[in-house]
Formats: sequence, C-alpha cells, structure tokens
Amino acid sequence: MKAKFAALAKYPAPLRILAFLLVLLVIWLPVAAPIALLIPDQNWVTLLTMPLLFVEFLALIRLWGKWVHQENRILQRYGLVGSRQNGRECLQGLGIGWLSLMLLFVVQSGLGWIVWRAPSGALLRHIFIGLIVGLGVGFAEELVFRGWMLDELQRDYLPMTALWSNSLIFSGLHFIRPLPEVLQSLPQFFGLVLLGLTLVWAKQSTRSRIWSASSLSHHQGRLGLPIGLHAGLVWGYYIVNVGQLVEYSGRVPEWLTGINRNPLAGMMGLLFLGAIALYMRWRSVQAQVS
Repeated sequence: MKAKFAALAKYPAPLRILAFLLVLLVIWLPVAAPIALLIPDQNWVTLLTMPLLFVEFLALIRLWGKWVHQENRILQRYGLVGSRQNGRECLQGLGIGWLSLMLLFVVQSGLGWIVWRAPSGALLRHIFIGLIVGLGVGFAEELVFRGWMLDELQRDYLPMTALWSNSLIFSGLHFIRPLPEVLQSLPQFFGLVLLGLTLVWAKQSTRSRIWSASSLSHHQGRLGLPIGLHAGLVWGYYIVNVGQLVEYSGRVPEWLTGINRNPLAGMMGLLFLGAIALYMRWRSVQAQVS
C-alpha cells in the first residue's frame, strides 16, 4: 500500500489531486451514504456528513504526507503551525475581514443604497454563532485550498501558475450550481477568483526563513492570516445576513450592491475586496524581498 502511494509522487499535480480526492471519497461515501438515506432532513445530513468528511481529510493528509511525499510534518509545510505569531496573524486577518465588510455596508448606507434595521434580541447569539461558523469555514477551506492543494500545485508549477490555478479551482468548486443560477450570479465567480488570489497572497505575505532539520529555506507561509481573513468575511456576512440588519433600498441595480445580496457579486464588494487584494499583494512582495 505504501509503495503504491509513494509512486504517486511521480505523477503530475492534477493526477495527484484527483487520486487524493478519489481515496477520500472511497473512505467517506460508505458512511455518508447511509446517513443521507436514513435522514430525510438535508440540513441534518449536511451537519453530520461534512464534519466527518473534514475529519477524514485531516487523517488522510497525514498519511499522504508520509507515504507520498515522505514528510512527517506535512501540516507545518502547509503553514498550520502552533505559534503565537500565527495566532496573532489569525486575529489580524479576522479584524481586517470583519471591519472591511462592515465598512462596505456603512458606505452603502451613506450612499442611501441600504437601510439599517433595528437588531433583534438574538443579535448577540448571531455574533457568537457567526464567529464559530466563520472560524470553522476559514480553517477548513484554507487548509484544503491554501494548504494541501496549493502545496501540490507549487511542487510542479511556477508560482504564478500555482496561484491562478488554485484561485480558479477554488472559485469553480464554489460555483457548482444549476446553469440558470450560474448565469444570474456570474459576477460572483470573479469575486471568488479575486478572493482566492487574496488568500494566497495573504499566506505568502507571512513567509520567513525557518530552520528545518536539513537546511535553511523559505517556507510557503503560515495559514493564520488567510484563515482569519476568510473567517472575518464570513463572520461579518453572517451577522448582517442572518441577523437581517440591512434592507436594500432598490435605488441602484443589484450589480452594484450584490446580486442576491451577496457582496462578492456586486461592484462595491469587488472594489473593497480589490483593496484588500492589493494590500495583501504588496505584503507578499515585501515578504519576498526581505
């Protein structure tokens, strides 16, 4: 078994990624399928099967690192390190993501595009649950996309190719939906691509020289900042959306404020995300030359 996995290291990145996903599905489906058949409520099915999928992913990537790439500390290579600096960067990203989204709604309110509604008594609960959801989504998706998948791409391709491939895959997988909905919310695809680029640059901006057992080299960057940034954006959107804190005035078209009330599918949201992207890009360049 180990020899078969070791042979995968010689395969090109797309085949390695596909092989990993197939193994993960083979492990996950025998458990997930009975849950889907026995439980009629799709929300409960998702709540039960998705965490299980991620737990199996965590177990598999450790074996993947050892058997395919002969690395015992694959999570550290991905940037998942337990350090104060990584924690501080996570908090920094959380603040940037949350504040930027709140500022977006404040600006739109000032322009008369939205109207703030009085918060309900459940606001504190929405804030707390939103934080948990944001951190969970940020941790899971960043470990998958900016951790494992980005690493596989960077092993074979030039940095620019890996950057764009990772961002396009990230956007495409989030855009699996019926064709009419795809066409209606097409601007969101470009927003997701921009978000993917931003999160890769955020990770690269934390690169520094570290000592490994064999040599002194540049690592790929830490995941704390992209996890926090991703989580902050999800957190802010959760509070506003689930808490029903805003009402759109209808004075401007949806393509300005966001199709289906999604900031990533609107020009204003793309402008704000573009500002964050430029900042993270600048930080990544500074980290590279330092």
